[in-house]
Amino acid sequence: MITSDITKAVNALATGKLCAIPTETVYGLAANALDESAVARVFVAKERPADHPLIVHVATAADVTEWVTELPKWASDLTTSVWPGPLTIVGPRTEIASNSITGNQDTVAVRVPSHPIAQELLNQLKNIGVKGLVAPSANRFGHVSPTSAAHVLAD
Repeated sequence: MITSDITKAVNALATGKLCAIPTETVYGLAANALDESAVARVFVAKERPADHPLIVHVATAADVTEWVTELPKWASDLTTSVWPGPLTIVGPRTEIASNSITGNQDTVAVRVPSHPIAQELLNQLKNIGVKGLVAPSANRFGHVSPTSAAHVLAD
């Protein structure tokens, strides 16, 4: 049942574990964006270079202010028409966006996924204080991005 799977994923992510989650484009390897140890494990699991920034996934457009200090009006207008959905916005980072997430850059990438499972996860996690998830594609670095749970397992 999906509800029990979401509960398991929420518990796993809230306690520093990694979890593959669906987004509207691919499956992502998710971790609590504020848990440095979990974020580090994403890099290890994917064999991803540390200087490749990660996208932070949040529940709503309003949550972006936790991560981005300011968005130009055009970007805000664009998010209003596209989010939730497959749009990533890059802006100047707040203090909670760590160097490990941003690849030591002054900017951070943020998106609001539209997949109903991702939305449910993000909303439940937000309710318990988790401000976002990093969720790069759930494949080893350089491999084809997974579009199904079976692809995640295979890689």
